[in-house]
Amino acid sequence: MTVDPSAAGSPGFLAHLSPLAKLAAPLPAMIVLVVARDLVTPLTFLALAYLLLLVGRRMSWRVAALLFVGLPIGAAIMGLALGLWVDAALVDDTPAVLRVGAWTLHAGAVEVGLATGARLAAILALGLIAGLTTTGPDLVRASVQQLRVPYRIGYAALAAIRFVPRFAYELELIRQAHRVRGAHGGRGPFAAVARGAGYVVPLLAGAIRHAERVALAMDARAFGAHPDRTERYLLPWRRRDTVFVLAFWAVSAATLAALFPWGL
Repeated sequence: MTVDPSAAGSPGFLAHLSPLAKLAAPLPAMIVLVVARDLVTPLTFLALAYLLLLVGRRMSWRVAALLFVGLPIGAAIMGLALGLWVDAALVDDTPAVLRVGAWTLHAGAVEVGLATGARLAAILALGLIAGLTTTGPDLVRASVQQLRVPYRIGYAALAAIRFVPRFAYELELIRQAHRVRGAHGGRGPFAAVARGAGYVVPLLAGAIRHAERVALAMDARAFGAHPDRTERYLLPWRRRDTVFVLAFWAVSAATLAALFPWGL
């Protein structure tokens, strides 16, 4: 067993870190952001997450669009929507932003909603530090090797997760087959529902066949017959992983101490 040979060619320094380090580093900040009520704290951690992703990972245009367009727009829409649900009695001392008859939208409600949306965006961005730079198999291998998670649980969960892209592939094949046969069923909402119902049976049949093949492959490899298994390659916890986690924790503690969000 050797170290992952693909890591040397991976872009960015985040790809060379242990998956567990990229999960452990932002975890305390993510927990604190759940209870933080101000707007500056989540924006600070959002900027920190963006900085790490920009420096530590080579981005495609899709990832860049998600981070710099999709995430801010989604957070703003969610924040404004949540601001509509804020009790007006709690923010009636703030200036009015919008009046519709007897209903008034106060600036305090908008600020509370935007702070909530910013918290959710910051938590998601911190989670993307690991999500965008770690593969599922590497996370399972690191959990089995470092956290001593039973491989029966880890690899069984990985096999279940891999059903999702398989289902998407099967669904696309079924749609193409129906389209070739002209079984589109017409247009309109009822035709769309009918088409969707027609996909259920072949998709279920394909899922059963795929599950049987996976089960046979696992049995052929004596999965579960022994308490442990050899790994294709190792994902050790290195000194740089410890440095990364401690540095991130130190920056998070300094940020929280300076902004003191729990006192608001």
